[in-house]
Amino acid sequence: MQSINLKKILLKREILSILRGLVSTLICPIVIQDQEGKVLVTDLGMETTDFIGENSSEISEPKTVNEGLKRIPVVLGDEILGWVIGREKVEQVTDFLNYLAKREFEQKTLAADTLDKYREINLLYMIASKMSNCLDVKEIGTLVLEEASRLIPCTSSSVMLHNHQTDCLEIISATGTAKNVSNIQIPTNFGIAGHVYSTGRPELINEASQDHRFIVNENDCYAIICAPILTKDRTIGVINISNSEHVSYTAQDLKLFTAIVTQASGAIENAILHESKLREQRIKNNLERYLSPQVAEAVINEKEEVSLTTSKRKIAMLFSDIRNFTTKCEELEPEQLVTYLNEYFTQMVDVIFNHKGTVNKFVGDMIVAMFGAPSAIADREYWAITAAINMQKRIKNLHVDWIRENFITGIGISSGDVIVGNIGSPQHMDYTAIGDEMNIASRLQGLAKGGQILVTRNVYEATQSNFEFREFGTLPVKGKKNLVEIFEVIYEH
Repeated sequence: MQSINLKKILLKREILSILRGLVSTLICPIVIQDQEGKVLVTDLGMETTDFIGENSSEISEPKTVNEGLKRIPVVLGDEILGWVIGREKVEQVTDFLNYLAKREFEQKTLAADTLDKYREINLLYMIASKMSNCLDVKEIGTLVLEEASRLIPCTSSSVMLHNHQTDCLEIISATGTAKNVSNIQIPTNFGIAGHVYSTGRPELINEASQDHRFIVNENDCYAIICAPILTKDRTIGVINISNSEHVSYTAQDLKLFTAIVTQASGAIENAILHESKLREQRIKNNLERYLSPQVAEAVINEKEEVSLTTSKRKIAMLFSDIRNFTTKCEELEPEQLVTYLNEYFTQMVDVIFNHKGTVNKFVGDMIVAMFGAPSAIADREYWAITAAINMQKRIKNLHVDWIRENFITGIGISSGDVIVGNIGSPQHMDYTAIGDEMNIASRLQGLAKGGQILVTRNVYEATQSNFEFREFGTLPVKGKKNLVEIFEVIYEH
C-alpha cells in the first residue's frame, strides 16, 4: 500500500482553510495528532487548550473521555494515520480527513501505476529494439533469458521449442542450472512446462516440488514461472525461470515475465520462419540442379500433381551422349576438360528445364532426362523432341569454339510405361526410372550419329503432326519378340 502522511495533507493551505471554516463556530478547539500522538494542529476553533495537558499522550484511549472529550482515529483501510480530538464536530472533521487520505492514496496509486506502466513499456521497447535485427532463434532465446533474469531473481532459466517430429519440448537456450539438463526432451503432455504448452496459459508456482506435475532432475528449484510462446494461431514453445532459493514469486513477477515472453514470441516466430525459408531455399537450390525451377517449386509446395513415391507412369526418356568423347579427353588437360564439360552440361540442362524436363542423372558425358516425372505433363513426347532439337542447336551456337567443334552428340528418345520413384538402399537413394523403355532409349542414343535424334514408334505416333521424320530401321531388343521400329527426326541444323 502507498504510504500516506497526514501531516503532508494538513500542510496544504486550502485544507486548513476548509477545516477552519468547518469548526469556526466551536466553543472548544479541535486538536489533530499524527499516529504516534504528536500534535499537528491545535488552532481549529477557539484558541484554548484548557482541556488537554502539555503532553498529548495524557488523553485517554477511549473515544469519549471526561467532560465529553472525543478521540477518533483517521484511518485508511486498516491503518491509523492520526487522531482528531475535541468535543464538537469531531466526526465531521474525521470524515473529511478520511476522505482526503483516501483521495491522496488513489492519486498516489494512479501515479505509481502510471510509472509502472511507463517502465514496463520502456522495458518492452528496449527488448524489442534488441531483438529487431536478430534472426537467430538461439540468440533471441539467450537475450530473453538475460533480460528476464535481470528483472526477476532466478538461478536458472530456459527457452523450450516444440519439435514436431518428436512431439516434445526441447531446450534451445538455457542459463544457470538449466544448462545441466539442456539435452532433455519433455513430452507436450508431461510436467509443468508441458501443461503450460498444452493450455497456452502462464503459471506461477511457489514450492514447486509439492506440485504433482513437477519433474525431478538436476535443475533443482523451489519457485517457477512458466509462460507459453504464442503466435497468432498456435503455441510453439515455453519460456520458464526458476529459483532454487526459498523465494516467493508474486503476481507482478508473473505479469512482467509474461509481458517479456509476449514481446519475444513475435521475434522467435520471425526467426523460425527465417530459418525455414533459408532451409527451403537450400532445398530448392539443390532440387533445381536436377529439376526445372517450376517442378522444384511444385515439389517444395507439395502440389498434388507432383509425386516422388514409386509408381508406374508413362513418361518420355531422353539419352544424350557425346560422340568419341574418350578420344577428345586425350587432347586436353583434365582441368580444361572439366571446365568445358561444366559449360556443356550447364547449357544442356538449361534447355531441358526450359522444355519441362527433369535431369535424371549424368553418366560420364551422358545426360539422362525424363519428361513427365515427377510432375506429369501433357505432350511429353513433343517436349522431349523439342528439347532434343534445341540441345543440338544450342551446341552449335555456344561461344566456346572448342565445344562447338568437338562436342557432337547423338540423342535417343523413347516413351512408355516405366517404374519411377526413389530407388536404392537406405544409405543412398536416387529418384530415377527403370524399365524396357529406358533401355531402348539408351540403345537408340548409342545408334545415333553426331547430330542425329532417333525415336521409337510410340514417340513418332504421338508427334508425327508436329515434326518431320524418316524411317531409320529396326532394332532387336533382348526379351522382346518384335523388333523396335526407329525413326529419325528431321530438323534444320
